[in-house]
Amino acid sequence: MSMLDRKLLRDILRLWAQVLAVALVMACGVMTIILAIGAYRSLEETRAVFYERYRFGNLFVTANRAPLNLKERIAAIEGVGGVDLRIVDYVLLDMPGMAEPATGIAVSIPDSGQPAVNRLYIRSGRLPEPDRPHEAAVLESFALAHRLTQGSTFEAIMNGRKQTLTVTGIVLSPEYIYAIGPGDMVPDPHRFGVFYMTRTALEGVMDMDGAFNNASFTVLRGADTDHLISAIDDLLDPYGGQGTYLRKDQISHTFLDNELIQLRAMAAIIPPIFLFVAAFLVNMILTRLITLEREQIGLLKALGYRDFEVGWHYAKLTIVIALIGVAIGFVAGNWIGRGLTRLYAEFFSFPFLIFRESVDLYAISGGVSVAAAVVGAGKAIWSVIVLPAAVAMRPPAPVRFRSLFRRQLSSRLFSQLTIMAIRQIIRTPVRSLLTSLGVALSVSLLVVAMFSSDSVDYMVEQIFFRMERQDATLRLDRERSPAALDAIRHMPGVTRAEPFRSIAVKLRNKNHEKDLAILGMPEGGELGRIMDAQMRPIESPFSGLLVIGRVAEALELKVGDMVEVELVEKDHRRIDVPVTGIVQSLVGIDAYMRIDALDRLIGDGRRISGARISVDASLKEALYESVKNTPAVAYIMLIGLSREQFRATIERNIAMMTTVYTTLAVIVAFGLIYNSARIQLSERARELASLRVLGFTRTEVSSVLLTELSVVVLVAQPLGWALGYLFSKLVIEGLTSDLFRVPFVVNSATFAISSLVVMGASLVSALVVRRRIDRLDLVSVLKSRE
Repeated sequence: MSMLDRKLLRDILRLWAQVLAVALVMACGVMTIILAIGAYRSLEETRAVFYERYRFGNLFVTANRAPLNLKERIAAIEGVGGVDLRIVDYVLLDMPGMAEPATGIAVSIPDSGQPAVNRLYIRSGRLPEPDRPHEAAVLESFALAHRLTQGSTFEAIMNGRKQTLTVTGIVLSPEYIYAIGPGDMVPDPHRFGVFYMTRTALEGVMDMDGAFNNASFTVLRGADTDHLISAIDDLLDPYGGQGTYLRKDQISHTFLDNELIQLRAMAAIIPPIFLFVAAFLVNMILTRLITLEREQIGLLKALGYRDFEVGWHYAKLTIVIALIGVAIGFVAGNWIGRGLTRLYAEFFSFPFLIFRESVDLYAISGGVSVAAAVVGAGKAIWSVIVLPAAVAMRPPAPVRFRSLFRRQLSSRLFSQLTIMAIRQIIRTPVRSLLTSLGVALSVSLLVVAMFSSDSVDYMVEQIFFRMERQDATLRLDRERSPAALDAIRHMPGVTRAEPFRSIAVKLRNKNHEKDLAILGMPEGGELGRIMDAQMRPIESPFSGLLVIGRVAEALELKVGDMVEVELVEKDHRRIDVPVTGIVQSLVGIDAYMRIDALDRLIGDGRRISGARISVDASLKEALYESVKNTPAVAYIMLIGLSREQFRATIERNIAMMTTVYTTLAVIVAFGLIYNSARIQLSERARELASLRVLGFTRTEVSSVLLTELSVVVLVAQPLGWALGYLFSKLVIEGLTSDLFRVPFVVNSATFAISSLVVMGASLVSALVVRRRIDRLDLVSVLKSRE
């Protein structure tokens, strides 16, 4: 080992605490890159492979009842790769040991072999056989929730008839990677499941002989999707086609896409914060070390070491610090990345999901981190290279002090010790500002971690207590006359029932169009309410259409405009309807009308699609039993259970995210303040020791350093709040989709808690340095050179 390498080792051992603090900050950046990009690659590549191998559809469409003989005409459309015409319908499920009805989706598959589109991955067992009409293959998430295995049975109410089905196999589908039930905001596999039956069996049960009501298609590479959608819609319009939509609008794909967007944002925003802070800390440490070792640098050059060799010695110190951080980051990133992947496996139903450990990912994260450290230390290293030996062996020029305040004013407002602290901040403004910026970034990380809890609480309050105030929603198997509402009101436990009507439409304005549903609301309804832009309840007008804000923006609509409404679920008539209001909705993109106005618009008389109901809690089990025996009910949405499932799932995710972000923020704050305090102590040790000799107490001497740190930390708080607000806003904008809109809410308590955590970490690091001040060897310090 050369002499310079031995010196390097001694320096690392002597500065071990500061080296570790910097390495931990750098490790956070490396860890975030590995876990975010690693998890992103795992999800994205697994999804791509699953989609390709099992032929996930590119286009989807629903119709009322279309003949199977359309298949040849559809397949002949230029650009269509594969076609699967099938029967898909909601059914009620009566599961053993479960009082409330579950919701299921029955999907037909060919009598033999796999479907041409959306093929099934068979985890265990086999697919149903056509000569056994009561067999079904069940989606894995539902099977696990109810412990269903091959040979298990369950009951389904299908087309008004209760069927006992036998499980033949457990399957996965690219169409239901994220299987979410109607009215739910997160998956609940206990109350929602998908099962597959042969076409022969299902068309007999659903009275769909020779017909289909759902189709999915794969598209050839380079095909014109707009042309395909138009051609398919033209064929299916006479049969109640409800508009062909792309994969990007498919529910499972959309939720998975949102998760990938979040991971990309995490990889793009967070690592640069840590690398910036780490580069700043390396620069601070190296600059001070070079200042203290000026004489040694001069001696090395005088003894024959070249400028580059001495500069390379300090560059190696920087690289060693970075490599320590990279090594810690590799281990932590791999460990947390695997945990994150296991969490994803609970939400997304893949045949396999393994954390992706790419060599290039480790190389990139390590290389970027080392480069950031070297860049941060670049100025200090260059100063070593260009420093002449003779100049290095002379003491540095003394610092020139200037009066900062008028003496009379300063003596009235501040003590002499406080003025000393403030003077040091003003003498090194860039360093003080960058330190404050680093602390502010710690605060912003905590704001980003905790604001989601504020937004979710607000979202739950608005959706489940102000907008959807019912206990349950009953959806009928088809539109029925208002007499069905009387039957619902006479069900056991129902204390109030309000009807609604829903119809699929296409809204058009100028060159823009949007597929959505118009929801007919009753006059004076209390269970389901419409909210204006300020989230205040309003009544639906006697005529005209209420459009939610993001639909109005997409279609460039304002109050008073006429919008074209195409009744895609009926006869595709096109009617111009006035926009009478812009309203707010956090889930979905429904438009609203008064139910009687919607009846007049459609022109087929009074109809209802279902009802919102309030339920006497003591009679809910009787209601569940009644629902299971009512053929006209397609499914029931239990709002209370959906709310609790949503809250429990989100709280678990938020708790994990908050723990990770808090740890990262504490590491950044501690590393910054500790290194800043240590460097200031090394710079001002002689000054502080002189104060002790002059009779100042340990507390008074420490206050000089602690006051300086306190000012830096306090200045960082409002900046941290502003950065946290900005980062949180970016996160919310990335999450917004047609499926839901997370409200942007940041409570004052979030800012306060973020600041308290960071100030607590800063206080601990300052107190650690305070102990060093108390233990100063006055004789040794005062004998040392300036």
